[in-house]
Amino acid sequence: MFARINSMGLFGIDSYMVGVEADFGQGLPRVDLVGLPDAAVNEAKNRVRSAVKNSGFSFPQSRLTVNLSPADIRKEGPVYDLPILIAVLCASGQLRCELRDCAFIGELSLDGLVRHVNGALPMVIRAQKEGIKSVFVPRDNALESSVVEGIDVYAVDSVEQVIKHLNGEERLAPIRFDPQRDEQPQLPLPDFRDVMGQQEARYALEIAAAGGHNIIMVGPPGSGKSMLAKRLPSILPDMTFEESLQTTELYSVAGALPKDVSLIRRRPFRSPHHTVSPAGLSGGGAIPRPGEISLAHNGVLFLDELPEFSRVAMEVLRQPIEDGKITISRANASLTYPCSAMVVCAMNPCPCGFHGHPKRECTCPEGAAKRYLARISGPLLDRIDIHIEVPPVDFDKLSSRVPSECSADIKKRVNAARRIQQERLKGTGVSCNAKMDAALTKRFCRPTPEALALLEEVFEKLDFSARAYDKVLRVSRTIADLEGCESIEASHIAQAVQYRSLDRKLWRK
Repeated sequence: MFARINSMGLFGIDSYMVGVEADFGQGLPRVDLVGLPDAAVNEAKNRVRSAVKNSGFSFPQSRLTVNLSPADIRKEGPVYDLPILIAVLCASGQLRCELRDCAFIGELSLDGLVRHVNGALPMVIRAQKEGIKSVFVPRDNALESSVVEGIDVYAVDSVEQVIKHLNGEERLAPIRFDPQRDEQPQLPLPDFRDVMGQQEARYALEIAAAGGHNIIMVGPPGSGKSMLAKRLPSILPDMTFEESLQTTELYSVAGALPKDVSLIRRRPFRSPHHTVSPAGLSGGGAIPRPGEISLAHNGVLFLDELPEFSRVAMEVLRQPIEDGKITISRANASLTYPCSAMVVCAMNPCPCGFHGHPKRECTCPEGAAKRYLARISGPLLDRIDIHIEVPPVDFDKLSSRVPSECSADIKKRVNAARRIQQERLKGTGVSCNAKMDAALTKRFCRPTPEALALLEEVFEKLDFSARAYDKVLRVSRTIADLEGCESIEASHIAQAVQYRSLDRKLWRK
């Protein structure tokens, strides 16, 4: 007998329909699994055999052929365990029901329990787009799967539970998404009120948050660079539903989605150690999974002690920073993941950290500061919009009883600036100033004649690249938005130029 069951597979962040076909024929008892299965899929025949027996059914003693179509795409992972079992039961006549509008995903244990799988959310989205009416997912994947509208999602714990539902013995209720549910522990984010002094750096981060700009902070140890970076998420605009859904898909595929979370509502903050490999940043594996830069999508990628990262790892960032996506090519596949994140970097001015310190002497040999900065390539620095120096904080500011401005107040100004940008950029597919391309920059970043004259003088004097020219204009546009100005004034240009310190600073001498 023959049976066909619907399932889904993953190709990067995208999902596709998979037909699981089972056919019992003449011959000695054996199971042939075809359709380009990997090792995990091949092992499904052993898991399915035991799960069938331990769930109260019999595994026919005849030749079984299981095909996963389309046969020209490699299948990976244990996601096909449950649909293979359902196909076996249907083909052997132990389950009789119409399953044309149903789909199944899930790993099986030997006793018939249904276990968690990675990538359930994009799979359910694909099923909904293909017209599937009902999808059966592991209980641990229920919350993320319930986000998808227009399809009934059933959370199952065991094979027995699935069969009783299909036979009409014990009907399950579909899982519904509750937008009011507190999926994440709402621990307070680190607040800017804890930062004493550093007004210039605080304002630079406010500009970066308002326009979505990349930023690098240079300063001695203990000046507060990491402290400032970790408080950046507290002033970023709230995520839209579309941003949350896309970020959740990435975390689902990577297997990094917390068990009790249906939708990621807070912008991610990823801070990989400087020993991270290039594959750890970009994504890796025979079939590549999302790396740190993709997991920071719609959030912040913080690279502390940037010069300590390997040269190859740093150069991996160049194209993704520019394009907002990363393409990873392997022998088996070439996949593209979104990675539109704010890149925030921090570094010391030299190996000892005290070059240019007002009170402490630098112990590095002559030229060490220049060589230290040279570890970061010019093209990479050119892609960072804002360069800010973070000087040491004096005792008076540290001991001051006057409270610093809190993140909530800063966030109000950031949100107001973002609303201006969204209204200006409506219909362009871009949501903030930093994401504008050259054409949009030319269209929306028009300085006054005085500002243009100043920019021309600076461009010639500092020998800016064309990319740096555009970035100065975009940062100027953000500064103007924060001030509520329609035009870009000379003061905005001057301030934006000050944020290109690594293009002109003494480290190059």
